Amino acid sequence: MSQPEKPPRFFIDRSLGRKAVPEALRADDWDVITLAEHYGMPADEQIADTDWIKEAAKHGWPILMKDKRIRHRHAEITAVTEHKARCFVVTRGGLPSADLAQRFIANKAAILTAVAEPGPYIYSVQTGRISRLYP
Repeated sequence: MSQPEKPPRFFIDRSLGRKAVPEALRADDWDVITLAEHYGMPADEQIADTDWIKEAAKHGWPILMKDKRIRHRHAEITAVTEHKARCFVVTRGGLPSADLAQRFIANKAAILTAVAEPGPYIYSVQTGRISRLYP
């Protein structure tokens, strides 16, 4: 009998914060690394989105983020496409950290199913489902 595949490490963008969301996901047994943990502080505040998207994709880390305009950001879409990034985004602004974390946690099974597929793609993470935004 083979062992189940280990869940991936997820990369958390600065848009989700350094503390509350990562801690909530870790409490739910997610393997996560934040932008600040990977690049250090204050470098995490200066790195371009296109650079960390490339880096996360290179490591095979699916990306968790919050960005209500992701579909309209040409440079980021190009980076997702070129580097075959796998992204999961909350597009609703203004949600408290606990609600952001809960959106990912409530959709964990769907996210883990989706990350088994190669990128590039961006999924919107909603209250009770994920839906493909791109391509």
